[in-house]
Amino acid sequence: MPAKKFLCGRPIAPPPLSRTTSLENIIEDSFLAYNGGRLREAALLLSKKILRDDVTVGLSLTGALTPAGLGQSCIIPLIEAGFVDWISSTGANLYHDLHFSLKLHLRQGTPFVDDAALRRQGVIRIYDICFDYRVLLKTDAALRRIVARPEFRRRMGTAEFHNLLGKHIDQIEAAGGNRQRSILSTAFRYGVPVYTSAPGDSSLWMNVAALDLQGKAPTLDICRDVNETAALVYGAKRGGGESAVWILGGGSPKNFMLQTEPQIQEVLGLDEKGHDYFIQITDARADTGGLSGATPSEAVSWGKIDPRKLPHAVVCYTDVTIALPLLTAYVLKQNAPRRPKRLYDQRDKLLAQLREHYLRKIKKGR
Repeated sequence: MPAKKFLCGRPIAPPPLSRTTSLENIIEDSFLAYNGGRLREAALLLSKKILRDDVTVGLSLTGALTPAGLGQSCIIPLIEAGFVDWISSTGANLYHDLHFSLKLHLRQGTPFVDDAALRRQGVIRIYDICFDYRVLLKTDAALRRIVARPEFRRRMGTAEFHNLLGKHIDQIEAAGGNRQRSILSTAFRYGVPVYTSAPGDSSLWMNVAALDLQGKAPTLDICRDVNETAALVYGAKRGGGESAVWILGGGSPKNFMLQTEPQIQEVLGLDEKGHDYFIQITDARADTGGLSGATPSEAVSWGKIDPRKLPHAVVCYTDVTIALPLLTAYVLKQNAPRRPKRLYDQRDKLLAQLREHYLRKIKKGR
């Protein structure tokens, strides 16, 4: 192989930084190698490829992102700009984001503290974030008041549950004149379906479980979630568009978002190739065998990523709290807002299409 193939990259010759250097110039001209280089590649992939109108963008949220304020500073602006079409999240991120809607304060603290003393004083700590124990109790009470309403007492998937919850949170925010919104109320307004892959593993669904003891809880339809998310991706590709996944962290929300393609190809037997674009911000290593650290090339072997699209896959090994504000500011500056796809409103139609094609495949003997 000729040497010039390996020496065709951009020369590393960044201009000196100055007082007037913009964020865009820092990312494009100073992030040239290592994970700075990967962050630049992610920013350019988002701006140039993923945020085109014909790409459906799924965002997965793992780790304590909303307590750190990333829902307010980044995720909500991304939804409002039309840059997020559907979400896979831990229940914890959605629960803690509600504190902002209820005007309950989380405060900057320190990790270097006596946790036994915090417990005695009724203070909760998430690394260097501290808040009063009553924040949890007040959020729990508000959740139970909402979910105890009669309209919740039926069978539904997590997208429908979160949309209905978001509707009520939106009303609470408006009545209280609250300028801080939640991910769920914003997703409700913009028609963004929000899924939780492991609903039992969060304070949000602990409160739903308490209502279940009173016979006042919804019945969760997990099959609906699995098929509905697959239908979102299948519909995007069958409609002539492309599918992108933007993964913050890893864990169950990552797998839930990526498994849409094996559900389409392996289980339902429908013709598909995999997601077209892949960005992950993570601190997890691949060599431990965990899903959180699994690379895009490994995902190809499962059918999750289209092998032809591996050049459009970026993994940046850094803290999400560093990378997400930089990427959000970059794309908000570089890209015009997109018209919201309002996939929540299209769920039934897309699921019907998936069902029709699957049943037709069965009838033909796959």
